[in-house]
Amino acid sequence: MAKQEVSLMDLEAPKDRGNRDNDDNNLPSTADEALKLAVNYSLEGVEQDGHWYGELKSNATITAEYVFLRQALGLDLKCHRDALCLYFFSDQKIDGSWGIAPGDYPGDISTTVEAYLALRILGVPADAKTMLKARNFALSAGGVAKVRIFTRIFLATFGLFPWSAIPSLPAELILLPSSAVISIYRFSSWARSTIVPLLIVAHHRPIFRLPSDEDPNTFLNELWCDPSEKAVPYSDSLQNLWMSDRVAFMFAAIDKALHFFGCLSPYFFLRGYAKRECLRWVLEHQEDAGDWAGIFPPMYFGVMALILEGYRMTDDRVVRSLEAIERFAWQDSTGKRIQSCVSPVWDTVLTAIALCDAGLALENDQLVRALEWVKARQINWPRGDFQVYRPHITPGGFSFEYYNTWYPDVDDTAAAILAFIKQDPKSLDSISVMRAVEWVLGMQNDDGGFAAFDVNNNKFFLNKIPFSDLNSLCDPSTADVTGRVLEALGLFMQYSDDHCLATEIIPNIEEACDRAISYLTTAQEPTGSWYGRWGSNYVYGTSNVLCGLAYFPRKPRVKDMLSLAVEWLKRVQNDDGGWGEELDTYQYPERAGRGTSTASQTAWAVMALLADLPPEDYHIQRGISFLISRQTSRKGS
Repeated sequence: MAKQEVSLMDLEAPKDRGNRDNDDNNLPSTADEALKLAVNYSLEGVEQDGHWYGELKSNATITAEYVFLRQALGLDLKCHRDALCLYFFSDQKIDGSWGIAPGDYPGDISTTVEAYLALRILGVPADAKTMLKARNFALSAGGVAKVRIFTRIFLATFGLFPWSAIPSLPAELILLPSSAVISIYRFSSWARSTIVPLLIVAHHRPIFRLPSDEDPNTFLNELWCDPSEKAVPYSDSLQNLWMSDRVAFMFAAIDKALHFFGCLSPYFFLRGYAKRECLRWVLEHQEDAGDWAGIFPPMYFGVMALILEGYRMTDDRVVRSLEAIERFAWQDSTGKRIQSCVSPVWDTVLTAIALCDAGLALENDQLVRALEWVKARQINWPRGDFQVYRPHITPGGFSFEYYNTWYPDVDDTAAAILAFIKQDPKSLDSISVMRAVEWVLGMQNDDGGFAAFDVNNNKFFLNKIPFSDLNSLCDPSTADVTGRVLEALGLFMQYSDDHCLATEIIPNIEEACDRAISYLTTAQEPTGSWYGRWGSNYVYGTSNVLCGLAYFPRKPRVKDMLSLAVEWLKRVQNDDGGWGEELDTYQYPERAGRGTSTASQTAWAVMALLADLPPEDYHIQRGISFLISRQTSRKGS
């Protein structure tokens, strides 16, 4: 299909857009020019079948674990070696470390150890200059003894960390009913889909060969501060935990008991049955395309579990799973890396929303085609772990990825609703929109908010379990997802009024919105901002919430919430007119809204302000001027 262009789309962006005169008189015209160029850039980036798909960048651990998997399974790494090494070295920080985030974010010991091990497996000698720098960083950070639990597990599979120094993961966990206080369904979807195959791996405690039959007793010793003592405790002593945290004490005591009787666990009368149930769950949750949950960790442990349970490399399920992992690969001039996830549905619906808001003709062939591509991926059949606790809600959600029918998510589905209605207001009562709205309504939590994948998944005490050192076992309500849902439902009701659409679902929507607004009143920070779990960070969360609340200006408390949030955004605007926020705000919330200006965070802030202020507002105009000045000489980007 030939790509369509709107008027003036063939303009080239000036080479030095920072010098463009953006005074109040010509700001609208320069903004219009920049917008047209950005629209053209977006249209040129569409995939052949009509959707958009950009790289979802991860830190080095995902690619390192890809190397571990291929080494463990005896798969060829030579053909990938140069491209993989190029990526690792291009991602290495100046101090020799690798971090969990790019830029000035500090190095991380677990990420560094995994990247270093991957490079050693790929044949890079330990005395190479880049490896020596990595070693120096690792030792200064405490060495291998300080790595996270999952890094310990990856090292243990090569005999580089004792399995006795890994928290107990009994396969019998799969047998606990969903009604129990602890159950696999109490964990977040990403944790659950990783833990179940990991239970099989932990049962087998495999030790795979290192390259050239290297001795695991000495391989990687250079990263240990004390290689003679590798059985490093992973939690505080029971005595200290008793004094500081009784819940953590309880879990640690259970873990120690399980370790004490660990030598008997393979012969425990329920172990065989539990292991078969784990395998049944893994097989049931594998997509026809080979994926598990649309993210890399379950795919890693999923294929590992199959192999350990006797599947051959030539078996169809294994072949499909390895093909699925390769679909996560991204390669360019900076090397080959593996994405933690792929985001085609998300990329497509957000791009479609942007093009509609930018004024592209709603009947534009590429826009129509893109949303037809999205509609074809709606999950309309009764499948998904969300049904464990909400068995009667109407299916109709959308997932983030190409292949993930078990875990549709609320954020994607709300964005899809926005895209469908913005592109075609007459689609309001279409099957696709109505089913999506009904599914979202069914996913509302008891506190009035919305989470990403699950309902009432807020048992935070589970984060005290020893293997949860990342505190990410739960999927609670978040302001950013709730804000997007409000925006989608608000737009739905607005067009229902405009088109005099009488539908029995309206009272349900109104009730859900009232409860969501009540949740947001409790979630608002004293500063006026909202935390953003799925985007960095308070600027993102505040933007999503304000874009949602804009549809409910007459609701009680909304005016006060908007006023506080708008004043906060004004206060944190940078001198250059932009907004920026560093990732360390997740650790230090007092730094919220502070950081070097970026285009994305500035756009979020401007969108938020436009929800409550006129375009002529001084802060909005400064933000738009910043965005125009940062548009690159590459056409439209």
